[in-house]
Amino acid sequence: MTDDAVPPESEPESEPDPAPGRKPDDPMRLARELADGYRSANPGSVPRRRRRGQRPVARRGDRDDAMPLAAALGDLVDQQGWTDQLAASRVFTDWSSIVGPDIAQHSLVEGFADQVVSVRADSSAWRKELQLLAPRIVARLNEELGHGSVLRIDVRGPEAPSWKHGKRTVRGGRGPRDTYG
Repeated sequence: MTDDAVPPESEPESEPDPAPGRKPDDPMRLARELADGYRSANPGSVPRRRRRGQRPVARRGDRDDAMPLAAALGDLVDQQGWTDQLAASRVFTDWSSIVGPDIAQHSLVEGFADQVVSVRADSSAWRKELQLLAPRIVARLNEELGHGSVLRIDVRGPEAPSWKHGKRTVRGGRGPRDTYG
C-alpha cells in the first residue's frame, strides 16, 4: 500500500480564540456579554441583590404602558360588559361566605336570573327558615354584589317523590301526608 491511497483527514475549521486562556464556548463569557449589553442598554439600572426569602419590589413608572393586573382586568370587564355575569357567578361561588356556613350547609343556589336567586333547601324546615331570613339575605347579597343586583330570593323545598305511578294508584288521591315542602 502506498501513502497516496489514504486521503488526508481534513481538520475542522476552528474559530479564532476570542481571548487567550478562554474557551470559545465558555457559558460564563456569554452570560457576561449579555449582562454587559443589558447594562449598556439601561444605564443607571444596577441590579440589586435580594436577601433570601425577600420578594422583589415592584417599581412603578419603569414603563409607560405598565399597569396593575387588577386594573387591566377591571377595564376588560367594563369594556366587555361582564359586570352582571361576574356578579351572578359570585352568588354561586361566595354563597357560604355571604349567608354563613350553617345556612350554606342546608341550602344550594340553583340559579340567578332576572335579579332573582333560586335556592333549594334540603328540608321543609330549612325552606321556611330561609323564607323568613330572605330580606336579610337579599340585603347582604346587595351589599356584596352591588346595590339592586338582587330583588328577591325564591326558596324551594326538597323534591317530593311522585306517587302517581304504579299498578295500584288512586285517582284524586293526595299521596302520603308527609311534609315535603
